[in-house]
Amino acid sequence: MCEIFARQDPRRYQPVTRKLRLNGQSTSIRLERAFWDILDRIAAEEGRTTPGFLSALQSEVLEQGGEPANFTSLLRCACLVQLELQGSGGARMRDAARRVAGIAPAPQPGARPGPQTAPPTGPQDAAMEIAAS
Repeated sequence: MCEIFARQDPRRYQPVTRKLRLNGQSTSIRLERAFWDILDRIAAEEGRTTPGFLSALQSEVLEQGGEPANFTSLLRCACLVQLELQGSGGARMRDAARRVAGIAPAPQPGARPGPQTAPPTGPQDAAMEIAAS
């Protein structure tokens, strides 16, 4: 199983630093390329630029609970929430990684014997499903 993760393209986890303005303040954020890709997609889906989306996110976090201890950790977790909200996003991502590594995709839940589970109903259920697989 680990070879699925170990064989991924090293560019995915290459750190990338972006210099941007968040709510009028110049800053730089260093994240792995894969996280930037997800944040760029979220921003596009929201009809915003990535700095615009990050500014809105930062403003909401400040309003709700003050300055986050680690904004980059918050961004990584936001990416995980996005995958959880996509339901089977984690499973699709693992299957894509298997194809890249030349490993057969995992059997589909309906294809293996055993009890069937209901699809996830919310982000927490999706997270538990992803963690269980």
